[in-house]
Amino acid sequence: MKKNLLLLFVLIFSATKVFSQDYNNIKLVVGVVVDQMRYVDLYRYQQFYSDNGFNRLMNEGTNFSFAHFNYELTSTGPGHASIYTGSTPFYHGIIGNDYFDRTSNKTIYCVKDENQKSVGSDDEVGKCSPKNLLSTTITDELKLFTNKKSKVFSISIKDRGSILPGGHLADAAYWYNYNNGNFISSTYYLKNLPEWVNKFNQKKLVDNYLSNPWQLFLDEKVYTLNPSDESKYEGDIFKEGKTSFPHFFDKLSVNEKYNKFQFTPFGNQILVDFAKELIVNENLGKNTVPDFMAISFSSTDIIGHEFGNYSYELMDTYLRLDKQIAELIDFLDQKIGRENYVLFLTSDHAAIPTQGYLKENNIPTGEINMSRLQDSLKLFCEKNYGSKDIISDISNRQIYLNRNFINKNQLSQKIIEDEIESYLRTNFFEIQSIFTRDFLETKIASRQPDNTILNGWNPSLSGDIAFNLRPGFLNNYLKKGATHSSSYNYDTHCPMLFFGGKIPAQKINSPVYIVDISATIANLLNINEPSACTGIPIIQLQQK
Repeated sequence: MKKNLLLLFVLIFSATKVFSQDYNNIKLVVGVVVDQMRYVDLYRYQQFYSDNGFNRLMNEGTNFSFAHFNYELTSTGPGHASIYTGSTPFYHGIIGNDYFDRTSNKTIYCVKDENQKSVGSDDEVGKCSPKNLLSTTITDELKLFTNKKSKVFSISIKDRGSILPGGHLADAAYWYNYNNGNFISSTYYLKNLPEWVNKFNQKKLVDNYLSNPWQLFLDEKVYTLNPSDESKYEGDIFKEGKTSFPHFFDKLSVNEKYNKFQFTPFGNQILVDFAKELIVNENLGKNTVPDFMAISFSSTDIIGHEFGNYSYELMDTYLRLDKQIAELIDFLDQKIGRENYVLFLTSDHAAIPTQGYLKENNIPTGEINMSRLQDSLKLFCEKNYGSKDIISDISNRQIYLNRNFINKNQLSQKIIEDEIESYLRTNFFEIQSIFTRDFLETKIASRQPDNTILNGWNPSLSGDIAFNLRPGFLNNYLKKGATHSSSYNYDTHCPMLFFGGKIPAQKINSPVYIVDISATIANLLNINEPSACTGIPIIQLQQK
């Protein structure tokens, strides 16, 4: 009898060992994306950061100091999709925030879905879903591996900054409604907002945050590593008649305040407030399998676009974000335990400084002027092929040819592509590289940035001729604020930090790419990487 009991115990213990999954003791993965953050922002303001925010991540975690995006266009939608799929637009299909759709013959928004409705508001801000994302995400793979027992939530000020990280299987994605100051979702995920979200919205934190002016976080002398606070390269977004601190919101209407709230560092703070409520109310990190929370800080990008890289406003936003990151990490330490979670921090793209400022300082810069290019190219087509209609659309530095017109008039698309390529090369010195569909169709995207246009080009969705511009050049001249979209270092060099669990403290300067993040998380969790992943694992855990 005793032998039988002993045998039964051994069998049960063995079965438990066989069917238990080794997640390296990870209870929660936290993915942090800081929209438009440049790698240099870690160091430009480092002396003013606290010990518990960015510096803690760099000192106690793994800091990849030479991490880059490996494609273009570098923008929010493609960036978030690439981080979480471990692939580039060639595979995941998010080729821009907005892009031309041949089927409907119109421009579409990357997460717009007319079949969905807003949850939490009566407007159209929630009519969104991840339907245009063609690959699985690391969050999807975690859901699939655990038979949907893992909880996955994604949050951001921007809808695309929340929806794309959450993938196709998220329990919910939440984003900010700029019409009413609330967090909302979509019927793709939910029928109604959970009660805790309703209670959060009822606090009206936006009204509270904007009840006082935006003052500098530190002494004004700290900010003098930037040009003058009152600058012609900044926008007067708050209708103050000036661009310098302090910033007041009293001249904005109620609806304008909800919109312009995104242009303040408090947009990042309310996201931390929401994340803490999410962790507690959804019991993240308390599961029998790992959970995942994706959080994307959007206000850095929104403020950067308006005020530029070398502004008091953006610097102040990062100084405050350092404190907000510290607040989030401290909360995770208390609720989950330092050894039980893994956090990564990166960016969806970086940015080029304001062109007006660059020009003033004799830095090479310029524009191609897309209206000029479009008018010139249509005249060329009318002269050579009898109609301007041969071009369906020009956007995102891609030219879409009208295939119906070409076939109807028995023209050769290859010849047209070659002749347009030759015309562009002859007449537009601002263009750096040009590739035709005939060439790109013979190539396969890869992890290496050997051809960033190819990596960012999708065979089914993209145009027939794609080009990029010379370093420092944009589609149209930028007088104020910062922007992005190229494959040059100012747009591609991003922070990449891993922290928590068994992640070793180290700094690595070997080249790595944004697509490596999902592969690394998959490897840490011992699950499948996303379906189209081209990245590789880049961290070896320290043995404890």
